[in-house]
Amino acid sequence: MAAQIAAVTIFLVMFLLIIMEKFERHVITLGCALLTLILVFGVCMHSASAALDTLNVAEIFTKNFWIVSGESSESTGGINWATIIFVAGMMIMVEGMAAAGFFRWLCMSIAKAVKYQVIPIFITFMIMSAVLAMFIDSITVILFLAAVTLELSQLLEFDPVPMVLAEIFCANLGGSATMCGDPPNIIVGTTLQLTFADFITNTGVLAGISLILVIIYYYFIFRKELSTAGKQMTKKDYPDPKSAIKDKKGFAISTVIFLAAVVLLVTHAQTGLTVATIGVGIAAVTLLTSGKNMKNVIRGVDYKTLLFFIGLFVVVGGLEQTHILELIAGVIEKISGGNLYIMVAIIIWVSALASAFVDNIPFAATMVPVIQSLAAVNGIDISTLAWGLSMGTDIGGSATPIGASANVVGMSVVAKEGHIIGWGKYCKSAVPATIIVMVVATIGIWVRYC
Repeated sequence: MAAQIAAVTIFLVMFLLIIMEKFERHVITLGCALLTLILVFGVCMHSASAALDTLNVAEIFTKNFWIVSGESSESTGGINWATIIFVAGMMIMVEGMAAAGFFRWLCMSIAKAVKYQVIPIFITFMIMSAVLAMFIDSITVILFLAAVTLELSQLLEFDPVPMVLAEIFCANLGGSATMCGDPPNIIVGTTLQLTFADFITNTGVLAGISLILVIIYYYFIFRKELSTAGKQMTKKDYPDPKSAIKDKKGFAISTVIFLAAVVLLVTHAQTGLTVATIGVGIAAVTLLTSGKNMKNVIRGVDYKTLLFFIGLFVVVGGLEQTHILELIAGVIEKISGGNLYIMVAIIIWVSALASAFVDNIPFAATMVPVIQSLAAVNGIDISTLAWGLSMGTDIGGSATPIGASANVVGMSVVAKEGHIIGWGKYCKSAVPATIIVMVVATIGIWVRYC
């Protein structure tokens, strides 16, 4: 009982401190992880094995961590090193692409293709935001997309806020479509041994249907603001996308690496290469081909986020080792009465509501063992609950300005140019869009699996 109280207290304090944003997130989770190791596993449980299981370092040295052959079991609890390594590899790849000017070139090329007309740019940028976020972290997507949108807004004289709001939502939606799109999906996929194909044929279908509805929705609520603004440009006035390319050789190499990464992720179930192996391979090739930019690429990696993940997994491991997560699963089972329809609805909507106000990464990490327990007790296919958890955590975070990191980044980029987006302005457009996607996800999973 003492261990359970300590584990829950540390977890709640961690969540509260993250919400308050008084300290950096990685400092909070690492501090709480240290308290978990000392107080929960040491003082209360007197269990070195519980600490070792949570740190989970031995997993890295197993063959199945790098190459999976035949039937693979679910990942053990504790620190999910596959997630850490894969995210680090993708960060390095993205830094290499950014240094070569890939993202800016892509945005300018699409704008030129639609002849720099505001409404077509609005629609194509929403689609591009979703597609890019399927393979690249949504924070990176919004960082570059919002910057280019601001530049185009000055050139074409339109208000960039509606376009950036739509881009933010579509980035979060696109991230829900694949295993590598959003951090919650990476956690769910690596823990439950789900593949890229599993996600794209399940959450990908739901995201695709939702994207059509969301584009229609944003078009109708913002069309007046965007259609009454802007000026026409002649062909000779078009900015040349080639000017965005800083290094032609680096641009070509980074494009090939990105395409190779996509192929490896799509086929990793067939090749047997785990996401950890793919992450290491992508990072190694990027660094080897980056030349003089190697130091800048390494410096650009978001190490604080990686440390945040490590600390988070240890704290959640404390809840797992003290069986708190099993108790939570029991409560959900009792409320649902074992009814799969109700269970799926609870997971989707509770995940969405929670992720609207708290970081969806720790919530997803907390809920994965919960749905594992629910599936085991009720004899349910774990993937059915996994799709509900992924859609709830990924899209729920879109509802408020603080629900996902991409939201914060996008608002910060436009705020620097004097375009302040308040809670009212943000939620007025994002909450209905979130509800639309949640309804699609709930009905879609019910029809397909229940």
